Parts: sequence; C-alpha cells; structure tokens
Amino acid sequence: MARKCVMTGKRPNVANKVSHSNIKTKKRQLPNVHTKRFWWAEGDRFVSLKVSTSAMRTIDKKGLQAFADEVGLDLSKF
Repeated sequence: MARKCVMTGKRPNVANKVSHSNIKTKKRQLPNVHTKRFWWAEGDRFVSLKVSTSAMRTIDKKGLQAFADEVGLDLSKF
C-alpha cells in the first residue's frame, strides 16, 4: 500500500542523510499519513480515507465534500 495522501497527493521524498564526516546516504522522508474515517453527510455514511494531517486540518476547516470537490475526488468510491 502506497504512503500517499488521497486529498493532497503528498508522497515520500528522497533526501540525503549527512553524517558528521559529511558522508551522504539516501533516506526517505515519509509523509504523516493516517487512515481515518470521516462522516460524509451528503452520502449519509462514513468513508475511510488515507489522508495527511494537513489534509485533516483542511477538512475540519472547509468540510469534507467541499475539499473533495476542490481536489476532484469522488467520495462515493470510498
């Protein structure tokens, strides 16, 4: 299962880990993604989404349906 936010599209980033002696090795910076159930009032049911914590805050601010319409996500498929 991919670590990707379905709302914002956040994905893992590749960066360098730099040691004290300046040796660089690759590392992955993972997004803060959680599987969370949201109440979808228009569908009168819960939907489970893998969302980042920043997307959770945006859903609290704008509402689930408004944010899904903004990003072009069909909630009936979840």
